[in-house]
Amino acid sequence: QVQLVESGGGLVQTGGSLRLSCAASGRTSRSYVMTWFRQAPGKEREFVATISQGGSTSYSVESLKGRFTISRDNAKNTVYLQMNSLKPEDTAVYHCAAGTCYGDGCLISEGYDYWGQGTQVTVSS
Repeated sequence: QVQLVESGGGLVQTGGSLRLSCAASGRTSRSYVMTWFRQAPGKEREFVATISQGGSTSYSVESLKGRFTISRDNAKNTVYLQMNSLKPEDTAVYHCAAGTCYGDGCLISEGYDYWGQGTQVTVSS
C-alpha cells in the first residue's frame, strides 16, 4: 500500500508559478512510476506528466512542455510538479498517482493503483 498526499496548490495570478509536491508513505514510491493528472470543473481527468521509477525518464503533454516540469526525489519519497507561466486554463484539481504501468499505459488513469486526494490550483486572469 502507498499513501499519497499532495500539497502546494493555491490561488495564483496569470503568469505566476507554483510547485506541487506529492509525498508518498507506506511502500517506497521508488518502485512506482509517478504521474500527475488534473481535472478541471466539468471536464474529464487528463494526463499532465509522468516520471519513471529512477527519474531518468519523464514525459509531459506536448502543450505543457516548457511550462511544466516533473521531477522526483526518491530519498524523500516525493514527486514534484513545477508549474510556470500559469494560465487560467490550468485551473484544476491536480492529483498524483503511483503505478507499475509501462508505455502508453502510463498515460491513462487505469495505469495507476494509488491516488492522492488532490490539490486545488486556481489561476486568476
